[in-house]
Amino acid sequence: MKAIVRRVSPRLGDGIVTYLERRDVDVGVAREQWRDYAAAFARAGWELVEAPAADDCPDGVFVEDALVVFDDLAVVTRPGAPARRAETDGLARTAAGLGMTLARIEPPGTLEGGDVLTVGGIVYVGIGGRTNVAGARQLRALLEPRGFTVVEVPVRNVLHLKSAVTALPDGTIVAHPATAPDAFAAYLAVPEPSGAHVVALSERRLLLAADCPRTAELLAARGYEPVTVDIGEFQKLEACVTCLSVRKE
Repeated sequence: MKAIVRRVSPRLGDGIVTYLERRDVDVGVAREQWRDYAAAFARAGWELVEAPAADDCPDGVFVEDALVVFDDLAVVTRPGAPARRAETDGLARTAAGLGMTLARIEPPGTLEGGDVLTVGGIVYVGIGGRTNVAGARQLRALLEPRGFTVVEVPVRNVLHLKSAVTALPDGTIVAHPATAPDAFAAYLAVPEPSGAHVVALSERRLLLAADCPRTAELLAARGYEPVTVDIGEFQKLEACVTCLSVRKE
């Protein structure tokens, strides 16, 4: 299991904010939080792979948006925010260095990895401000020959699909009722908005943000082991625990 990460840019505080009111970001604290985040993967047995630094890209630490991995295929995205497109080349080199097959989203398509949620053989793609229909259809053309089914999901009032929903290892969708897309009629409702964001470190161990203790209790009651990390500085930029890594099992 490998987790691709990238260090925090000194310009992190200039990152794009769409739905939240801008707040000052403490880059020093963010670097400490990033180290703790990466350490959680290492403790769970993941090999950390560090992508080249992108100090001129404020949002470069959010590697999930620039690269999406499906088995041995690495799809280099074309972010819907033009300012973020410089983030992709270093991640493409990293994926190639891991022996992965590369594909790219081409104009006029846009796709950000935060809009891509894989649950078994189904790949949900959020269509909204950052990912468009052309990008989703290019991804479908890449994935359907590999046996995946791609489902487009309208996204509103959140930055990405995974700002609203993620999934547990058993395939259960988790969401907060205030932001759950209509496309997901059945889901596990969590009590805090950030509780909708989980990363499976293993079949039983789940990574969550530290600011959703009631969700951690709910998931523990279902037999999972919550691992919490403070990502408060990144949350000021509308990020969640999925954003800071690209996972390859």
